[in-house]
Amino acid sequence: MDIQTLRAKHPDHWMRATAIRALALDAVAAANSGHSGMPMGMADVATVLFDKHLKFDPKAPRWADRDRFILSAGHGSMLLYALLYLTGYADMTLAEVKNFRQWGAITAGHPEYGHVAGVETTTGPLGQGIANAVGFAIAEESLRARWGAKVQDHHTWVVAGDGCLMEGVSQEAIGLAGKLQLSRLIVLWDDNGITIDGKVSIADVTDQQARFAASGWDVFACDGHDPVDIDRALTEAKASARPALVACKTHIALGHAAEGTSKGHGALTDKVQLLAAKDGYGWPGAAFEVPADVKRWWESLGTKGAKARAEWEGRFATLSPAKQAEFTRIFALEAPARLAATIRAVKKQAVVDQPKLATRAASEKVLGAVNPVAPETIGGSADLTGSNNTKTADLGVFSPEDRKGRYVYFGIREHGMAAAMNGMVLHGGVRPYGGTFMCFTDYARPSMRLSALMGVPVVYVMTHDSIGLGEDGPTHQPVEHLAISRATPNTLVIRPADLVETAEAWEIALSEKTRPTVLALSRQNLPAVRTTHTNTNMVAKGAYVLAEAGAKRQVILIATGSEVEIALKARAMLEGEGIGTRVVSMPSMELFASQDEAWRKRVLPAGPVRVAIEAGVRQGWDRWLLGERGREAKADFVGMSSFGASAPIDRLYAEFGITAEAAVAKAKAML
Repeated sequence: MDIQTLRAKHPDHWMRATAIRALALDAVAAANSGHSGMPMGMADVATVLFDKHLKFDPKAPRWADRDRFILSAGHGSMLLYALLYLTGYADMTLAEVKNFRQWGAITAGHPEYGHVAGVETTTGPLGQGIANAVGFAIAEESLRARWGAKVQDHHTWVVAGDGCLMEGVSQEAIGLAGKLQLSRLIVLWDDNGITIDGKVSIADVTDQQARFAASGWDVFACDGHDPVDIDRALTEAKASARPALVACKTHIALGHAAEGTSKGHGALTDKVQLLAAKDGYGWPGAAFEVPADVKRWWESLGTKGAKARAEWEGRFATLSPAKQAEFTRIFALEAPARLAATIRAVKKQAVVDQPKLATRAASEKVLGAVNPVAPETIGGSADLTGSNNTKTADLGVFSPEDRKGRYVYFGIREHGMAAAMNGMVLHGGVRPYGGTFMCFTDYARPSMRLSALMGVPVVYVMTHDSIGLGEDGPTHQPVEHLAISRATPNTLVIRPADLVETAEAWEIALSEKTRPTVLALSRQNLPAVRTTHTNTNMVAKGAYVLAEAGAKRQVILIATGSEVEIALKARAMLEGEGIGTRVVSMPSMELFASQDEAWRKRVLPAGPVRVAIEAGVRQGWDRWLLGERGREAKADFVGMSSFGASAPIDRLYAEFGITAEAAVAKAKAML
């Protein structure tokens, strides 16, 4: 539908949608930066969605049963900011809109979770939003099955563009959603045929509607500028028994000189062209001015949402006090009351049994105890369930037939798994963990980075964490991946050495609220190194003295995970020669760095030579070897400086020099 017809047939809708276009033009022009065209093209779709379909209340932006609206095409952030301002979200003031993309403003260039109410997830890296949305929809289905439709019964709506659909993670996401028949997930595709470089056709020939249909979705289409046709398509999509794609045929930068061109994708800042577009719209007033009647209409939409929210609160109040408290707990990410006692029991038994276990198997043992007392956990694996040891007997499998199941078979979709887990946490009421090989964090990296950026406590169960995985060789052996994970801000990395440390690591991970945890777990069996019980969570200290020097202390050996065993063997050899040696287990550099100076000095005092032992690269270790009262002349490292090789584990450790003998030689050379 062209502008003239749209204005003539639907004058009220036209002015309401044009408020979005005008604000987008003004904000991008004021910032001299941004993306005007997508908000201008999708304004009609957004107006119909918020008017007739979206369940929301600006006065209660965290209401648990609201519909979730995700702008996967995050570059068009002014679409979302305009909607939040127009509908009356308290923190999205006109001043914030005017400060678009400026220091200290909540109106960041791309929507950022936690900065502003109404932004459900951080988007901008294309494809992330649609992949997050799969996790939102999984959480909704799971919670509806467990709590009933009177408590959880809503949709997840996504606006995605051609860029989102070209990114590989989108196929991982839509394939998983189709398999799981996530019928409350609806994607509104901004089908404008334009990318930064030009027409989509210069780089892609995919029939997107056929692609979604082949992936198990129901597909609908509409004229993205005809409010009646949009409403029809959205109504049909909501009635679908499967996830739904609505292909909305739109014109990027509608009504501007750059309409339908790649220039329309970016910042439309030319003043003459901007004023000409507004004149063509019939839009009155100066920059950032919205007619009072238009603003009142937008704000009235929130009133409908307030009624729905009040009705929900009435239903929620009929639950027993215990159920209300449990629902509140899981949405607040509070650890279950029995978690600490459960972990203590695992630790006590571990000290008695002193099992020789791979830490991946230790993790499974801990989960077997924890999952029954933490009903909010949902586990999964990227097609490595038997290797990651992530499925416990009590979970059941989440499927169209069993929405109460708590284990997701993600398939070979590491990136999609990580993105979906972000969405689960962001939805609320769910605490996900998912596994793959440590080396394949490379496939999941963009979403792991966003876990950290958003501060969401996803647990990444990364097994086969070193050359210790053996014969699969360097393609599967991570050497740089611990350093990469540790280098990512706001990421907690824990590499436990035995069952006790693994139990403590899980207690920490399941108590986190503001950052993801990477658990680096071994393929190979490891001996018990914690042989006496303490109620104190020593992993929470980051590093601690595992074995003290018998003679005068001259050497400190620092190790993580599978190399703690090597450190203990080296200590025995050095002590046998009368060289007093302390062994420090350092399962988490981040947790140790957060301890006070007194604790760090107690663990790493000045004086003795230091040798760190880890089957990874040295990067990140110099803070503990050269800093914290250390000296370069009195510090060395036993680990990897190259990729690995294909061979049995014992041969690999010997060939790469990660042995007790190597640690002893390096320590003695510095004495």
